Amino acid sequence: MMIEHGFILYGSEGCHLCEDALALCQQLPMPVMLTIVDIVDEEDLVEAYGQHIPVMQRDIDGKELFWPFDLEQLTQFVAQGIALES
Repeated sequence: MMIEHGFILYGSEGCHLCEDALALCQQLPMPVMLTIVDIVDEEDLVEAYGQHIPVMQRDIDGKELFWPFDLEQLTQFVAQGIALES
C-alpha cells in the first residue's frame, strides 16, 4: 500500500509565483497528494495568506512553508512531514 502524503498549496489564479510553486511541487522526488486551494473564494484565507501566497501547508502538523522557497527547501519540508507520519 502506498501512503499519500497530504499537502495544501494556497494560491490564486493568475499568480505567477503560485505557478512557480506548483512547478516545484511537480519536481518533488517523492509522491505527494497535493490539494490546490484558491484563496480568493474564502475571505479568511485571503486575510491569512493574501500577502504571502504561495504557501505550502502540511496536513499532518499544519506547518507552513512560505514563499520564496526552492526545490531543496520544499523537498526538505515534505520529507519532514513524511518522517512525522512514519
